[in-house]
Amino acid sequence: MSNTRKPWKNWVLFLASLVIVFLLGLLVSSITERKMEAKFAYTPMTEIKKLEPRNEVWGENFPREFQSYYKTADTAFRSKYNGNAMIDMLDVDPRLVVLWAGYGFSKDYNQGRGHVYAIEDVSNSLRTGGPTGPEDGPMPATCWTCKSPDVPRLINEIGVDDYYKGKWAGKGEQIVNPIGCANCHDEKSMKLTITQPALIEAFERQGKDITKSSHNDMRTLVCAQCHVEYYFNKHLPEKEGIPYLVFPWDDGQTVEDMEAYYDKVGHVDWTHKISRAPMLKAQHPGYETYQMGIHGKRGVSCADCHMPYKTEGGQKFTDHHIQSPLNNVANSCQVCHREEKDELIKNVFDNQDKIIENRDQLERLLVRAHVEAGKAWELGATEEQMKDILQGIRYGQWRWDYVAASHGGSFHAPVELGRVLGTGIDITQETRIKLAKLLMELGFKGEVPYPDIETKAKAQEFIGLPMEELKAEKAKFLKELRPKWQEAAKKREATY
Repeated sequence: MSNTRKPWKNWVLFLASLVIVFLLGLLVSSITERKMEAKFAYTPMTEIKKLEPRNEVWGENFPREFQSYYKTADTAFRSKYNGNAMIDMLDVDPRLVVLWAGYGFSKDYNQGRGHVYAIEDVSNSLRTGGPTGPEDGPMPATCWTCKSPDVPRLINEIGVDDYYKGKWAGKGEQIVNPIGCANCHDEKSMKLTITQPALIEAFERQGKDITKSSHNDMRTLVCAQCHVEYYFNKHLPEKEGIPYLVFPWDDGQTVEDMEAYYDKVGHVDWTHKISRAPMLKAQHPGYETYQMGIHGKRGVSCADCHMPYKTEGGQKFTDHHIQSPLNNVANSCQVCHREEKDELIKNVFDNQDKIIENRDQLERLLVRAHVEAGKAWELGATEEQMKDILQGIRYGQWRWDYVAASHGGSFHAPVELGRVLGTGIDITQETRIKLAKLLMELGFKGEVPYPDIETKAKAQEFIGLPMEELKAEKAKFLKELRPKWQEAAKKREATY
C-alpha cells in the first residue's frame, strides 16, 4: 500500500490551519480589545470632588452605571402587587385613610417610584404640606434625608444638627439632585460608604463599628441607610427641639423590640383623630425584615437581587437599575435558583397572597376598633376606662403597619410577618372585646356601624379631610417656592 498523501488532503490540512489561525487571531484581538475597553472605562475622565451631588458628573467616569441608574425612570413594570409605577394606595385600599386619621398619610400615600423621582415625588406629596409662614412648610427638614446626595453635602457643610433644624421648605433650595452616587460611594476609591449619620449612630449605640463591615455586608448596609424604621427624636440630650433622625434599634430589631423601645422613650407619632389612641407609624422596615428571612440569613445582599452584576463589552459591573427582581428574574433569581421563571414568580405571589389576606383582615378589625373607641368617647368614657383599650389599638396597628410598610417583607420574611400579623389580630380582637364590654357599661346595645368607606373620597370625607383645599394650598405653595429653589440651585452650581 502506498504511503503517499493525496494532494487534496494537503490542501484540506492547509485550509484548516488557516481557519484555526484566523479564529485564534480573532480571539486574541477580542480579548485585547475588551481589556483595553475595561481599562478605558475606568480611566477617570473628570475629577470628582468630595460629596459631589450631581450624578451626571459621576456618569462621565462611570457611564454604564450612570446609564443603568437612569433606567429607574421607567415606570412601566407592574407586578401583582405594586411595581415601579405610581399607584395611589389610598385609592386601592380606602381603609388606610381611617387607620391614619389625623396623620399626613391619610391625605396622600403613593407607591414609590424609582430613585430618580425622589425629589419630585416628595415635593409633590400632600404630606409635605403647604405654608405655615413665608418660607415654611409644616414638615421638618429631616424629611429630605433619604431623597438626595445633596443631603450628605449639606451635612458636611453645616453639620448634622443644623441640617436637621428648620422646616422642609426651608431646605428646598439646597436639595435638588435625586438619590444617586454620592449617597453610597466614596468619590476617590469608589468603595461603598455610609453617608447617613443615623445608621452609623445606631450601630455605635450597639457597640458596633460599621466601618469594619465586609464588602458584601456593605452591599446591604448602603440600602439600610434609608430602607429602615426610624423616627424623629426631639428630646435628645443637648439637642432639645431638633427633630433628630434616630433608628430605634437599641433593644433589637423585631417588632416587639422596637415597640418596647418606643414605649420606654414615650414616643408617639400622632394621636388618632377618631379613637384618640397614641399611635406609632411604621416607616419602611425593609432592612429589619430582610434579615429575618432565609436570604438575609444566608448572606444574600440587597444588591444581589435588586442590583445584580451585569457584563457588557467585557466589563463586569453592578447594574444600577434598582428595581424589583421580578422584572429581572434571569439575572436576579436564576443565578442561584434553577426553577423556571414562572415557577419562581408564582412562589413569590403565593407568599404575598397569604400575607396580604391576613393583613387585610387586621385592617378591617382595626377600623372597627377605632370607630368603636370613638363611640365610647362619644358616650362619655373616661381616660382611665380607655387606657388599656387605646394601648391595644396602638399595639395592634403597629404590627399591621410594620408588615404593610416593610416593602417586600412578604417575600423577605413571610414566616416572621405571618407571626406578626397573627399577634396583631389577637391583640386587636382582645381590645375589641374590652370595647364591647365598655360600650355595654355605657348603655350602648348592638353593633357600632361600620363606616361607608368604599372609596378614598368617602373615607376622607368620613374623617373630615378638606381635600380640595389641601390640594389648592399645595399647588400654590409649590408655584411660589419652586422658582426660588431653582434659581438658588443655579447660583450654587455655578460655584462648583
